[in-house]
Amino acid sequence: MIQLSAPDTEVVLPGGGVPDESAQPMGAVTPSRDFGCAGTRLQLLGRFALVVRGRHEALGVGCRRLLAVLAIRDGHAGRREVAELLWPDVTTVRAAANLRSVLWRLQRCCLGVIDSNANDLRLCAGVVVDWQHVVMMARRLINRSIVMDAEELGHALASNFHDDLLPELADEDWLCNEAEWFRQLRLHALESLSERLTHAGWFGAAVDVAMRAVRVDPFRESAHQTLIQAYLAEGNQLAAQRQYQSYRDILHREMGLQPTDRLTQLLAAA
Repeated sequence: MIQLSAPDTEVVLPGGGVPDESAQPMGAVTPSRDFGCAGTRLQLLGRFALVVRGRHEALGVGCRRLLAVLAIRDGHAGRREVAELLWPDVTTVRAAANLRSVLWRLQRCCLGVIDSNANDLRLCAGVVVDWQHVVMMARRLINRSIVMDAEELGHALASNFHDDLLPELADEDWLCNEAEWFRQLRLHALESLSERLTHAGWFGAAVDVAMRAVRVDPFRESAHQTLIQAYLAEGNQLAAQRQYQSYRDILHREMGLQPTDRLTQLLAAA
């Protein structure tokens, strides 16, 4: 008889084995709805969520980690790579068994979200991942050879550049480098977007975006410089001076440093 575990624990068969996700065990509940790929949205920014045709699916930690790994790796990865990433402190055999267990649970509740074979795992082609769309927009923003019209600037303004990547999994070793890479990418994207908006004459939006960059990293001089440039472009010299003084004070108080000559000269030239 099969022992069905709680959502966040492994499924164990008699003799210590784990189920193969490709087979339906004897006596198991019939697998859930075959969602296919249409209308499936995977959210990684701010918090994890899997939404299928408007319905939020409740997933255990193991399933969330697996979907996140695949999404961050452009939707596909080798089974062995995933197993070693998610369970680095166990043997290869145990990690592979853990992966089979998680896949089995995921297929029972959300059949049709992941395609798998003996070697590879892949998100279904129709699964929309918010993180991937924000990364694509960020890369367009920082590519200065790309000219953006008003419509695309509007899309960029609506992009989620304020939320971190999977903050609930911030302590996971496999996520640390990816989270910091994304943080730096979105800071560069916010600065570039503010500069593009300033050039387009959208001064209010430019100030708002630059202030978002400052909130993400209050000690980042390039973010303060972008904000000061937006203030100066709209003719608001007093706000620019106040921003410079605020940054100078916090930098000296917290770090014992002074703004660079470049920032000081920017304000002096105004």
